[in-house]
Amino acid sequence: MTAAVLVPAVLLAGCTDIGDTGGKDAKDAAKAPAGGGVSPLDNPDGTKPGLGPIPKGLMDSGAYELIEKVRTKGRGPKTGYKRDKFGYAWMDSADGIPLARNGCDTRNDLLARDGTDIRLRSGSDCVVVSMKLVDPYTGKTLDWTKKKAASVQIDHVVPLSYAWQLGAARWDKAKRQQLANDPLNLLPVDGPANSAKGDSGPASWLPPNKRIRCSYAVRFAQVAIKYELPVTAADKQAMLRQCSG
Repeated sequence: MTAAVLVPAVLLAGCTDIGDTGGKDAKDAAKAPAGGGVSPLDNPDGTKPGLGPIPKGLMDSGAYELIEKVRTKGRGPKTGYKRDKFGYAWMDSADGIPLARNGCDTRNDLLARDGTDIRLRSGSDCVVVSMKLVDPYTGKTLDWTKKKAASVQIDHVVPLSYAWQLGAARWDKAKRQQLANDPLNLLPVDGPANSAKGDSGPASWLPPNKRIRCSYAVRFAQVAIKYELPVTAADKQAMLRQCSG
């Protein structure tokens, strides 16, 4: 099985596709264990692959305690929100986060981080044209190619419009660009599952895969804590319930 370099991926509308279905094998890199990714408690910066389950024994201790640290606040209006307030999609130049300025866009970085059996476009060190992905949200293994790009989408765990309503509207542009491109806040997932999530918080949407729900709550909390971003009281309670054993 061939793995990939940590290089970004092309947004559905990011780097241009040439429709090349060929490609060379990517170089070896740390890959997700068979059947899933790494527990978020073992992946505090988001550079390791995927989102793996948290062992039962750690739910009531490390996971629950981490979520307890998240502040709460009411969700404000969406007035003024636009995606470009967080920079253009999948920019490689958001400084201060892992994988920035490595010559590959954020989407390809994430596909290469989480995928296996990766092939790159011929002549490119970045553009992923096919891979296998164990989708954390559904538990399914997806065979993905760029010809059906939308079948895998990059999810912002803390959605950008959610962040906008909880305080990011007052951030400077550099901090918003970091949130939008930080691997800690990004997961390649099943496209329909991501579309169903929209900009929901954990009280309104959780991954269909129940084994991963505590991990999802922890990742949501990790992002919130890193960016000093509150969540709604209902969302915090929903997060705590996922990790209460």
